[in-house]
Amino acid sequence: MSEHNDRLFVRFYIDASRSGLMADLGAERWHTLCTLATFMDEKGECYPSQELLAHRMGVSIVSANRRLKKLCEYQRNNIPVVKRKIIRDPKTKRCIRTIYRLTGIAPFSIFSKDLFKVELN
Repeated sequence: MSEHNDRLFVRFYIDASRSGLMADLGAERWHTLCTLATFMDEKGECYPSQELLAHRMGVSIVSANRRLKKLCEYQRNNIPVVKRKIIRDPKTKRCIRTIYRLTGIAPFSIFSKDLFKVELN
């Protein structure tokens, strides 16, 4: 039996469309956000590898990293949609993991947890 549940789903709030968030994000950032949401846990955190994220988006690793950077820089009403935390090796200072957290403005939830708490209008 696999470690994950293939029948699990992410809930999408239609207010993202009605409020204009989807249009404001644009196609690339929206695509990136949707892909990240498929990796999130109940706290909205996810940490897919660059390779896996690029593969799931159908783009190169360079393109995936560029898109992630743009998504992490995006804010609506001064609230970021995604926050990024880089975990570094204490000795070498090299990045060993990046954790992305979908904030309360991101229109997704999983495991019946309501992460979407911010009015978008």
